[in-house]
Amino acid sequence: MTDLEPVARPGAPLARRNPVAKLAAALVFSTALIATLDPVAPAIAIAVELAVLPLFGVRLGTLTRRAWPLLASGGGILATMVLFAAERSGRVLVEAGPAVVTTGVLLTTLGLVLRMFAVALPGVIVVATTDPTDLADALVQNAKAPARFAYGALAAFRLVPLLGEEWQTISMARRARGVDAGRDPLARLRLFASTAFTLLVGAIRRGTRLAVAMDARGFDAATGRTVARRQHFGLADAFLVAGAAALAGAALTASVLLGTFRPLVG
Repeated sequence: MTDLEPVARPGAPLARRNPVAKLAAALVFSTALIATLDPVAPAIAIAVELAVLPLFGVRLGTLTRRAWPLLASGGGILATMVLFAAERSGRVLVEAGPAVVTTGVLLTTLGLVLRMFAVALPGVIVVATTDPTDLADALVQNAKAPARFAYGALAAFRLVPLLGEEWQTISMARRARGVDAGRDPLARLRLFASTAFTLLVGAIRRGTRLAVAMDARGFDAATGRTVARRQHFGLADAFLVAGAAALAGAALTASVLLGTFRPLVG
């Protein structure tokens, strides 16, 4: 099983919802949080996301393993703000050369990091609880997306794990021919760029063959296609989207009532 396969418990109530409903709920919930820079609204949103996690049938440890790039991104935001923040208002907490940490910098950094987590976690949860084939079927049937786009995205999604395997194969083949950077950092950088270019060329060739194969199967035709797997969008799915909008609005309202709301523009 790859990291892109669904890991939700089959009997979880929200994991069984329509893929388009889950995707729409994630977009609605995340989009509302982009409007503010304060840390209160995203903190409330993260608490809500973790609270409903059992309803999606996903364990906290599994979510952590899938969301580890977010932790690395949070560290990068912290380092960038500490070193390069243009506005350093508030009381100075730490001053070491170019690194000047103030209360204003910490508050802004906290808001950015929490907002990043609050916006990204719904997408991680959707991927962890949705079969890619079901998502493509639901996009075509319920969201009326073009079949060529939906199933092309599905094919690309399925091919993503092959990139890691091909990278390893290319590296091992070059090492077998004696092409090794050793401890030279510049040589490592050149070898990395060369391997990435080779991987890119292979991906383009595979994509071209895939596009020709899809056209040969009629994905570019204007006529309608039959459906083998029905995806139903019911009342419970509509309630999921409405509930996500209501929770996002409640988080923003709580931020306003607490007096910490700071709009992104203004």
